Amino acid sequence: MTAGRIEVTDATDIEGIERATAAAVSPQTLEEVAGWLLAFDSGTVNRARSAVPLQHTLLSDVVSLTTRIEARYAARGLPAQFRLALAPCFDALRVELRRRGYRAEQPTQVQLALVVAVRAVSVELAAVDTAPDAGWAALFMGEGFDPADGASRVAALGRATGSLYASVREDGRTVAAGAAAFSHGWVSVHGMRTAPAWRGRGMAGRILAALAGAAMARGMARCFLQVEEGNTAAQALYRRAGFVPAWSLRTGAAPEYCGGCALWIQELRMPVDQGLQADLMPDWGGTRALDPRPGSPF
Repeated sequence: MTAGRIEVTDATDIEGIERATAAAVSPQTLEEVAGWLLAFDSGTVNRARSAVPLQHTLLSDVVSLTTRIEARYAARGLPAQFRLALAPCFDALRVELRRRGYRAEQPTQVQLALVVAVRAVSVELAAVDTAPDAGWAALFMGEGFDPADGASRVAALGRATGSLYASVREDGRTVAAGAAAFSHGWVSVHGMRTAPAWRGRGMAGRILAALAGAAMARGMARCFLQVEEGNTAAQALYRRAGFVPAWSLRTGAAPEYCGGCALWIQELRMPVDQGLQADLMPDWGGTRALDPRPGSPF
């Protein structure tokens, strides 16, 4: 990290972001298998119910690895999902996943920013609370949003330990909301929502700035979030707040595989100049149940 600029510098940053993501979306169960985090959840948040590698390294046996991960999800009655970097070390795994019927779509970006830059995006600030209130939750299930998906996201974000919840209220009604989690050296922003009638009025900027201010008070310097590539309004705001793309993700389904279960794969695209490819083999150790909360050793 240099003055005014943030970048992913090594594999430790990748692992920290993935562990911080799991802590923020707080899946119902989290395991670690052979250097992968496996998140299990019955909700709609893909990050809370997918498998992701903690290192971008060559894999010795992609067939066995894929089968092992699928078996862990099958044991819990869930479809397997993958989030996978588009780095050469995963070429063989992508071939195996496609052979099994997976496909990729829905471009999304992981973006990074310096917290101090995010704080400067708005002079006006949202209110910040240590727990989501009824108004914060209601926004996710209100006009313009899928209520079932909203309820799932409220439950996932509300379970996280130590997160903060920002709200902009007008005439007693919450019109914009967001959350921030603090884990593994990163601030992660989640659940950015603005009521349709209030979009384009700087509400989301007030949410970002307030959460960044809280992060600065905690001594945090680096921030990340995810945004759909087609969400041009959000992309413009995040650029103003200093966010820069780190990876691109695509999510897809193979509905005819595994008896009609909807299986998903997310593929992350890493810039080639980040130098994150390594020639180490993963640790094929045992399976461990993990505590996904911030502050846990994982």
